[in-house]
Amino acid sequence: MPVAPQPLGRRERNKQLKLDRITAAASALFAEHGVEEVTTQQIADKADIGTGTLFLYAKTKGELLLLVQNAHYAEALERGRADAETIPNALDAVMAIVRPIVECNRVQVDNGRTYLREMVFGDATEPHHSEALSIVAQTEEVIAAVLVRDDLLSADDAATTARIVSAIMFLSMAVNANPALRTEDIVQDISTQIRLLLPR
Repeated sequence: MPVAPQPLGRRERNKQLKLDRITAAASALFAEHGVEEVTTQQIADKADIGTGTLFLYAKTKGELLLLVQNAHYAEALERGRADAETIPNALDAVMAIVRPIVECNRVQVDNGRTYLREMVFGDATEPHHSEALSIVAQTEEVIAAVLVRDDLLSADDAATTARIVSAIMFLSMAVNANPALRTEDIVQDISTQIRLLLPR
């Protein structure tokens, strides 16, 4: 008989509430002003905590951005995964996964580019950086799952191809700094590149 999970204690609940306030405050300020224009003091003030407390949850502004964007990225990935399950064509299914991630990254272009930089060059020992890399791995797993459907590719080839697709997606998002560039143009460019990878 499975054991029911124990409810969180008061200390854990308080920690989660503070984390939720920090995430909400950072998300709102980053969306309004961009990560470069926001200070950790502003985030602490909006979350109604001290800066010392803030640094217990994220040691740098980059980690705060990872905290915020990881949640958005995970939601985008889940939407893409759900959409891909209903699409039989492999390329269209892969693009159903890619599109919401690109859309998420382009909500605030500077924040999106900073997120990608933090993901690649951030401190791998920090928990939010580790979480970002975990979401990237999940993205590759979801793409690989599409590529093994109907025996399109072997499991090993699908995993390698998914890693290449992920690299194409992140590089395409990183190099397109122009906020006026339409998301659809980036998605189409990614699609063109991925089409060349897939068996015909």
